[in-house]
Amino acid sequence: MNVGAGVQVGSSLAGAAGVRVLIVSDSNVDPLYGDRCEEQLAAQGCSVARSVVPAGEESKSLRRVKELYTDALAAGLERTSVIAALGGGMVGDLAGFVAATYLRGIRLVQVPTTVLAMVDSAVGGKTAVNLPEGKNLVGSFHQPSEVAADLGTLTTLAEREYVSGLAEVVKYGVIWDGALFADLEKNVDGLLARDMRVLEEVVTRCCEIKAEVVKADEKESSLRAILNFGHTLGHALERVLGFGRCLHGEAVSAGMAYALRLSSAEKGLPGSEAERGVALLARLGLPVSMTGLDANVEWSDLRAAMVTDKKTVGSVPRFVLAEKLGSVVFGCEPDEKALEEAFGLFCGT
Repeated sequence: MNVGAGVQVGSSLAGAAGVRVLIVSDSNVDPLYGDRCEEQLAAQGCSVARSVVPAGEESKSLRRVKELYTDALAAGLERTSVIAALGGGMVGDLAGFVAATYLRGIRLVQVPTTVLAMVDSAVGGKTAVNLPEGKNLVGSFHQPSEVAADLGTLTTLAEREYVSGLAEVVKYGVIWDGALFADLEKNVDGLLARDMRVLEEVVTRCCEIKAEVVKADEKESSLRAILNFGHTLGHALERVLGFGRCLHGEAVSAGMAYALRLSSAEKGLPGSEAERGVALLARLGLPVSMTGLDANVEWSDLRAAMVTDKKTVGSVPRFVLAEKLGSVVFGCEPDEKALEEAFGLFCGT
């Protein structure tokens, strides 16, 4: 992992003179790193074109996919070509889906520039776009040939975007590594100050965990489902509030606070442990209640939104719930009373 002032990309393309590359970025990231990324790829002997989509979750759509297909054709991309996703989770998911489907699949290079993308969405091969009916409902598994994460790009990330990504970091501590969770509790100040030493250790550990889980279950037939902790309610919040109204990490943070409370009722997670999880999220400046989201949403609307979640079976939403910090169970189906009671606690936080 490189720590510096700019993106380091193209190691997987060394010696690939003449390969055509389409950089896909957004209107926030391209002005900062687009030229540098293009220069580094050109230095590898690549023929480079660029496409820029509007920043924001609204761009993760089939409309933008179609536009990028047109750009790929205009750039002369062929089966040996590459799409480079330069940006955060939205760009990585969108560009990854285009790479997975254009000409039945071409190579993908992920160049994440946000915490969320570095620790989660750029690693593991999931690509997707949204439909009006729900989040990530159209997608494919498509592993990148390279993930080039430069922590230096986090210094230019807006505070809200940076903090939002920390929700996924906390998630890894809850689902897999209690020691990591304890380290995060000790290093809140360093994380918020963007201390590069702290970030390098944390991001590296999160990537290791993601790789371990994906290696065991690439296509999410079992274990990989634990990575959805907090996402069942989180995705429903994004849909009901409107994509872009809250950031993905903010919605996941709220979803984790809800799932921790539900875990106490359903899996015997000690109340003190649930409160440790909620407290850590709050200390990082993440929302842990409806008030924190500055929203007023009815339970009936959220429950209806869960029906279209990918994890739902027979209209029954499935949750990842914690037995203790560092260990979770997937595929849980709490009854309706438990779901609504946990929502009441979530609203009262």
